[in-house]
Amino acid sequence: MKRGKKPTRRQKQLIEQQKIGNQFLNPNKWLVRQFSASKMLLIHKETGKTRELVL
Repeated sequence: MKRGKKPTRRQKQLIEQQKIGNQFLNPNKWLVRQFSASKMLLIHKETGKTRELVL
């Protein structure tokens, strides 16, 4: 499995805007595995759970 990288400032802003249920995502707990203009694939640092964000 590919390893994630620390998000850039712009990517952190995009992660902070994503709301899951009643909470916003914390960019300090996520790594960026894949980034394109249409989607971003994230990996959680602690649990290893993956999440795909459509931009």
